[in-house]
Amino acid sequence: MTNNYIYFVANWKMFGGIKSLNSLGKVIKFSKLSKKFKFKLIYCPPYTLLSPFIKKIKKSQISLGAQNCHYISDSGAYTGSISPEMLKSLGVKYVILGHSESRSDGDTDYIINRKVRSCNKKKIKNYILHRRNFERKKKWPNTQSPKKTNF
Repeated sequence: MTNNYIYFVANWKMFGGIKSLNSLGKVIKFSKLSKKFKFKLIYCPPYTLLSPFIKKIKKSQISLGAQNCHYISDSGAYTGSISPEMLKSLGVKYVILGHSESRSDGDTDYIINRKVRSCNKKKIKNYILHRRNFERKKKWPNTQSPKKTNF
């Protein structure tokens, strides 16, 4: 299934604070072109910025995403984790899964599959990252990444 949109997903990783939301003005203005040029902007800030971020982008064409989630879809005794249900209640529509850092910390294909199923259960779209860079760097440390493509 294809929808003819180009997706731009901005993963803020573990950067930013409340003041960094002030830098969104130009991006919000740019997002108004998304229907004309058929693209979608998805921002994935750290968990601590999800709530203020959704308020900031409320009247824009920017969608909110999360950087990861737990494999239990509702709730449970998992200190420091966030469930797809919690993300959905904040207005999150997307989640990125399978980061190389998470994989190196123990996320297996099995765990990522459980996360995907939990997100699907809550109707949250998910993007699965492949091990391409992490595994390739281990096997072929002197190879270069693909060149940047201009659209």
